[in-house]
Formats: sequence, C-alpha cells, structure tokens
Amino acid sequence: MLIGVPKEIKSHEYRVALLPAGALELTRRGHKVIVEAGAGLGSGFSDDYYVECGAEIVPDVEKVWADAEMILKVKEPVGPEYKRMREGQIVFTYFHFAASEELTRATMDSRCVAIAYETVEKADRSLPLLIPMSEVAGRMSVQQGAKYLEKAQGGRGVLLGGIPGVKPGNVLVLGGGIVGVNAAKMAAGMGANVTIMDISLPRLRYLDDFMPRNVTTIYSSEANIRAMLPDLDLVIGGVLIPGAKAPKLITRDMLKLLRPGSVIVDVAIDQGGCIETAKPTTHDKPVYVVDDVIHYCVANMPGAVPFTSTTGLTNATLPYTMQIAEKGWKKAISENHELEEGDVIKIVSTAS
Repeated sequence: MLIGVPKEIKSHEYRVALLPAGALELTRRGHKVIVEAGAGLGSGFSDDYYVECGAEIVPDVEKVWADAEMILKVKEPVGPEYKRMREGQIVFTYFHFAASEELTRATMDSRCVAIAYETVEKADRSLPLLIPMSEVAGRMSVQQGAKYLEKAQGGRGVLLGGIPGVKPGNVLVLGGGIVGVNAAKMAAGMGANVTIMDISLPRLRYLDDFMPRNVTTIYSSEANIRAMLPDLDLVIGGVLIPGAKAPKLITRDMLKLLRPGSVIVDVAIDQGGCIETAKPTTHDKPVYVVDDVIHYCVANMPGAVPFTSTTGLTNATLPYTMQIAEKGWKKAISENHELEEGDVIKIVSTAS
C-alpha cells in the first residue's frame, strides 16, 4: 500500500502522524511511504531521518494526497484539505465529527474511507488511540491553568500549591476518565486541593482508593457543581461521551458564581466542550474572558509538546496502521474487533 503523511496545517500543530521508525516498519513490509517535506520537523524528526528509514520525501502536498491510498494525519482535516480527500482513499486520523457538521459533510461528500482514531474501541470500552493524547491534555490542563491564574496573565494571582501559612488553590475536575485522572494527579502533585466529579459511583470508589489524600471525590450533579463554584480557582472540563457532544455541565448563568480571575480549561472542546461558554481557541490566542472568568479552550493542546505527543500517539496508532496496510480496510475491520467496535466506517463512508 502507498501511505502518505502530509504536514499538519492546523494553527500551531507540530505533531506528525508517523515517526521515521514507523516508516521503517512499513517499508520493510513492502509498503511505500511518502512524507511531505518538513512534516516531522516540528516534532524533531528531519527529512533525512525519514529517508534513512525508507520513506520518500515529497515537496508537493497535493501529490501526497493524490498518490496515497492511505493518508495518516493527526488532526481532523481542515478547509484546504476537504477537497483533497477522494473516494475510496483511507484517511486515518482524529476526526471528532460531533463537533463539526461542516467537516462531517465534507468527509461524506468526498466518499473517502474515514477511520477516526477517537472511536477505535477495545472490549473494555477503553479508547486506545485517544488515551495517550488524553493523558497529555489532562496533564497540560493544570499546567496551563496554573499559568493563567497568574496576575500578569489576568488571573486571580493564586499559586495552586500555596506555601506554608497560605492555603493552596482549589481545583475542580469534571470527569473521572483519562483526562480527569491525569489532571487530578498533576494538580494534587502541585499541592492543590482537588475535587473530582463523576456520575459513576464505581469509578468514584476506584479513584478514592488510589488518589492522594488531597483529592476528594464527589458525585457529579448540578447542585453539587453550583455549591463548589464560589470557592474554586481552576475548573478542568474532562468529560467524554465517545462519538457524541459533551454535556454542558457549567452553564452561562453559573459563571457568576466563580470569582473574578478564576480559570476554566475545557479539554472536552474537541467534542463541543462541557462548558456552555466554551469555544475552540488556538495556541495563537488561547484564552478569552467571559464574565471575568478566563477560558482556555485550545482544541489541540498536545500539539504544544509535539515530541512527547507524537511519540505517544504513534506508539498507539502504528499497530493499527500496519493492520490496515497489510489487509486493506475491509479485512482489517472485519478481523479486528477494536476497529469494528469503533463503528468508524459506515457512518461517514459509502465507499465500496
């Protein structure tokens, strides 16, 4: 199979969908890999390194899309890429269709075979291609939240960990999944008072068993959220409903309960966000203010740490990439329960 790796063009997206080591694995199995010139530079991988590993460097992005039977990407296709997708071509990437009707329609119109990373699902309902980026985003959410709590950034001027004689900051994490767990661990490690909310009592019991003593678990309800908001410094939104929009857990009228200069980081923004006032932002302009509350809603947070993110993502995607390349998408889907469970083809593709 001829596999193409274009350079990501979303604002400040430095990740790449295939490492040189992955190109080596594919070419050794008889596949051809073409990589757009400079695609790996943002993650620290030179064109020469790809060539050493058997890939061909192509300067023209249109040729990469036109020639490749399978396109490997990181982020969902954006405007200029809509017209490059074609009937029967496999596009393997994050799509997050629930957040964009325009992307969904463009993908359907192209009649490509769209396989979405975020809906590949194991028997235990875990999402193996979403987990590594959720880990990164969860940890980064606290890092970014702590930064924007600084007075020079418009925040309350709170140090999350406090100091002896001064109480630490208060952090609420909405959702006890991968994002929430990693956010809570980071915030707790900084010394903050942390609360995780979730609607699953078994999950809360599990979290209560292994989280540090400065992490409290509370059942998620509107009443409980409203009761907590006046004392919070940082809110992390980490709710995920696979393949669907995130529920709005904090509404516009609830913002007035937060103190001026507090910070919201909505990691669920790829799926529409779990904060009513959340809208996607970029690394160019990551924050905006509503009712004196700072909102950080960057839709590709892991793109800011591309070496870590690229390596973590491609460790997870390469086995699936090789299966699709070796068997073709139909056979790979039929033989791999995880791809089949993801239900990633039939909604968006009419390719035969």
